[in-house]
Amino acid sequence: MIRSKSTRIGDWIIAFVCFLLILICLLPMLNIVARSLSSSEAIIRNEVLLWPKGLNLTSYRFVLGDSTYTWSLIWTAILTVICTFVSMFMTIICAYPLTYDRLIGRRFFNTLIILTMYFNAGTIPHYLLLKDLGMLGKPVALIIPNCLSVFNMIIMRSYFYGIPESLRESAEIDGAGPIRILVSIYLPLSKPVIATLSLFYAVGRWNGFSDALMYMGNNRKYYPIQLLLYNIIKSITSIDVATQEGFTTPGLSDTIQAATVVFATVPILLVYPWLQKYFIAGATLGAVKE
Repeated sequence: MIRSKSTRIGDWIIAFVCFLLILICLLPMLNIVARSLSSSEAIIRNEVLLWPKGLNLTSYRFVLGDSTYTWSLIWTAILTVICTFVSMFMTIICAYPLTYDRLIGRRFFNTLIILTMYFNAGTIPHYLLLKDLGMLGKPVALIIPNCLSVFNMIIMRSYFYGIPESLRESAEIDGAGPIRILVSIYLPLSKPVIATLSLFYAVGRWNGFSDALMYMGNNRKYYPIQLLLYNIIKSITSIDVATQEGFTTPGLSDTIQAATVVFATVPILLVYPWLQKYFIAGATLGAVKE
C-alpha cells in the first residue's frame, strides 16, 4: 500500500514526539544512575550529567550494608504483594455483581460507588477514623484504607460487560452458580485486565508514601522504601552524613540519595516487562463496552 506524502510526514512527526517523550523519561533516570556511581568530588564540581565520573560504589555498599534499607525494601515488596492481592479481590467482587441486570438496586449502587470518586470526607476525618479503629501505627493502615480504586473497578466492570452474556446463560443452564461462573468463565477470560490492574495497584503501592507518613507515626519498622527515601532526600545533608555515619567525604549524601533512588526504582521496573503484553491488551480492551 502506497502512503501519501502527508501520511508519511505525520508518521515522522509522531515518531519525533515519541522520541522526545522517551528522552524526557530516560534522561533523568540516566542522570540518577550516573550520580549514584560517581565520586562525591565529581558531584560537587557538577561534572556528572549522563555518565559517571570517578567510578565509586561506596554509596551502594552503604545502602546494601545498612539493614534499615534492606528491611525496608523487603517490607515494601511484601506490602506490595499483599495490597495487590487484596485490592484485586475487592475490585473483582465489587465489579462482578454489578454486571447482573437483575441485581436489586444495581443503578443505586453504581451511582453511590461513582460518587466516592468526587466526594470524600477528607484527610482529617480519615485519620480520626483510623485512630478510633486502633489502626494507627499498624501495617493494616497501609492495606485496608486504599484497598479499592473505583476507577479500576469501573475498568474491571467494563471488561466484564464485554464478555458475551451467552456464556453466562449457558453456564446457568448447566447449573453453575454465580461464584462458579466467575471462577470458571470470567476470570480466565479476564487475564489481560487483571494483569493490568494488578500492575496499577502494585506500582501505586510501591510508590506510595503519603499514607505511611500520616498513619505510621514513629513506627519506623513499617516504613516503606519510598517514605525512607523521602526522609533521606528531605533531611540528610552532607554534614549530617559525615557526622552520623562516620563519613567525612563532602557531597557523599548526594550519591547516597541517588543510590537509594536506584535501589527503590529498579525492582518495580523489572516487573513491567513480564506484564507488558497483558498491560497493552488490558488498557485497550478494558473500556470497549459500557
